Amino acid sequence: MVEGVFRVQLPDGSVCLAGGDPAFGPARLLAPGLTLAVALRHGANGLDELLAVPADGSDAVPNDVRILAPIDSQEIWAAGVTYRRSRDARKDESASADVYDRVYVAQRPELFFKSPAWRVRGPGESIGVRADSAWNVPEPELGLVVAGDGSIAGFVIGNDVSSRSIEGENPLYLPQAKVYDGSCALGPCLVPASQVTSPFGIHLSIARGGTEVFAGETSTAELTRELADLTEHLVRALSLPDGAIQLTGTGIVPAAPFTLLPGDTVRIEIDGLGVLQNPVVEVGRPSWP
Repeated sequence: MVEGVFRVQLPDGSVCLAGGDPAFGPARLLAPGLTLAVALRHGANGLDELLAVPADGSDAVPNDVRILAPIDSQEIWAAGVTYRRSRDARKDESASADVYDRVYVAQRPELFFKSPAWRVRGPGESIGVRADSAWNVPEPELGLVVAGDGSIAGFVIGNDVSSRSIEGENPLYLPQAKVYDGSCALGPCLVPASQVTSPFGIHLSIARGGTEVFAGETSTAELTRELADLTEHLVRALSLPDGAIQLTGTGIVPAAPFTLLPGDTVRIEIDGLGVLQNPVVEVGRPSWP
């Protein structure tokens, strides 16, 4: 059985780590005081070490726990143009399409900062679409759990919510298209790399008013970059002692004119990693007064 590391809030408000099946949720509380930061300082085996102590029957998770984003102090980084489909989508939206062609074939990948830990949304929490953007999409992605030594310690589901209209207007607007309140979600748990193997199937469903309005799927077998190559470029000149999450790009891009709307529900499933589901709200304002 696959067991992942969940981060949960107990009924008394305290936060701790728990182990459980990614498909069914946390089942046992882990030792008090453990943190993901400490685990990832231990390298590739850090998540395995968290889960190494077997359940003894006294550590059952209460029924009314809240599952949080599985992150404490880690930064979230992301990669772009790693699937042919995402390259084509970027070209379709952009006035500078040749930029994405060059990134697609370049030795150096496109990497960008996505979110600090405190801004990340967990399962069931609201993700956002910008009020000043007319074209917004979810980006379901495999997330790499990067240990402090740069090794891959595990995997997680990520949603790199993006404004295609802002990014398409000018590539230099990428941070505004990618980094804002509600633009990043992770969950439900971190699964040690020792427990699952690639490639991973990725499935996206978007519901509106209870009806599915978009569905798509891909596989990480379609990635044009090696996972270890992405992490190697991330840590070349960047110290991440507490580890990081690195999103690996998307191969599912809803075609124009589809856009996320407030009230939608986004559901992402990755084989072996569980399901991440979030409602959509509008954030910000159309213009500053």
